Amino acid sequence: MKLDLQTIIQEQKTFTQAEFDAFARLSGDDNPIHVNPEFSARTRFGRTVAHGMLLYSVICGVISRHFPGATQLSQQLKFPAPTYANEPMTIKVQILAQEAKQARLLTEMRNPEDMVAVTGETVILL
Repeated sequence: MKLDLQTIIQEQKTFTQAEFDAFARLSGDDNPIHVNPEFSARTRFGRTVAHGMLLYSVICGVISRHFPGATQLSQQLKFPAPTYANEPMTIKVQILAQEAKQARLLTEMRNPEDMVAVTGETVILL
């Protein structure tokens, strides 16, 4: 399958505190920065922030929907800005390169101020 290198996939997602709480229960990561609004209000973030792996799972879901049957071979991520509940986030996946049956993708999530909250690259086997 030959991919169009001009393809940019965009989706919107607004996370909720209930999702942060559910992910904490599921993952066992109940760090108060994610689940305790009173605690988080006293941190540099000022409110609860999403788990990095929750954000990754949403990006992974976007990739799975748009590349059905693909297998993820690698993923590199950075989290330069926090993701808060009740803010619409834009998820972007862009095809950077394809060699044979592998594709390298830019993965990114931006907040309403257009700041990058998550950035990385993934390699998938088509």
